[in-house]
Amino acid sequence: MGECEFIEFCPFFNDKLENKPDKIEEMKEKYCKSNNLNCARYMVANALGKEFMPLELFPHEKQRAYLVIAENG
Repeated sequence: MGECEFIEFCPFFNDKLENKPDKIEEMKEKYCKSNNLNCARYMVANALGKEFMPLELFPHEKQRAYLVIAENG
């Protein structure tokens, strides 16, 4: 798996989110640059479209992603 296809406009990757986690650079490496299939933001964008990505959704919040997909899918 390579770099995420949504990386150029992702608020998480581009440091546009409030209340960022302490280990944000490690998270970017894990979710954005190597295995985006495990990223909650990618899951929502891939299933519903990038316009459905909640602004304050972090990559590790898969349960929230499932809820967004269920409510909008």
